[in-house]
Amino acid sequence: MTPAEIAAQRLRTPWAFGLNRRTLAIRWGIGLLAVVYLIYLHWLFEFGKVFSGLERLWVIVRLMVDWTGFAGWDHAELLQSMLETVAMAYLGSMLALLISFPLGFLGARNIIPARVFRFFARRMFDGMRGLDQLIWALVFVRAVGLGPIAGILAICVADTGVLSKLFAEAIENTDRKQVEGITSTGASFIGALRFGVLPQVLPVMISQTLYQIESNSREATILGLVGAGGIGLRLSERIQINAWDQVAYVIVLILITVALIDNLSRALRLRLIGIPSHR
Repeated sequence: MTPAEIAAQRLRTPWAFGLNRRTLAIRWGIGLLAVVYLIYLHWLFEFGKVFSGLERLWVIVRLMVDWTGFAGWDHAELLQSMLETVAMAYLGSMLALLISFPLGFLGARNIIPARVFRFFARRMFDGMRGLDQLIWALVFVRAVGLGPIAGILAICVADTGVLSKLFAEAIENTDRKQVEGITSTGASFIGALRFGVLPQVLPVMISQTLYQIESNSREATILGLVGAGGIGLRLSERIQINAWDQVAYVIVLILITVALIDNLSRALRLRLIGIPSHR
């Protein structure tokens, strides 16, 4: 029998290959009992809560689409907070880029051959990116107080870990022949990095940084919910006072802003790198 015929027969009669019907039935029974037990632990059979929650959700939706008081809302405050969120995402990403650029070279195998030094550099990257931006925001809110500074620092620390790792991997994947060709002309180590490595990794660095700015423009909204400033703080305030019409308005502002940043990032990627985005 060919391998294809053996695989087809195994799918049709699995008990012929060491698993009889009784064994399969026992395994399926154990699996179903485990699923039922997990459902029981999470109280998913309380369907009354589901229906009562849907009724409250419908009330909230009706309040969200009622924009009769639109003219009286504080549009200037909301727009300023939205711009503050964008600025927070941009500044945090740019600070992370400035720090990650040299750290990426220090974490690359083909640049730093010392395994011990590279190990500690990589573990530092893991430590910074291992904690979510939201956790870093809570830490910095306690350290520097409420406001966008805490959000900028949180984005900077988390993104430094992410970008440093990505930059190091991009540098490790560069073509050695180009570097060897530069070195054979008598260029120094710095010259080999400048003309042999950097032209290969620069488009990747730009693309990854632009993507982080896009992502951070969304994450910065969540950071505001814990006191890091921006539109997230305004959203939290309006949720607490049940101003659901303004909550819907803030959500619309966030979606429009994220869409604009996404299109701007794509245009910059096309302009700077010269290749279309595959996302």
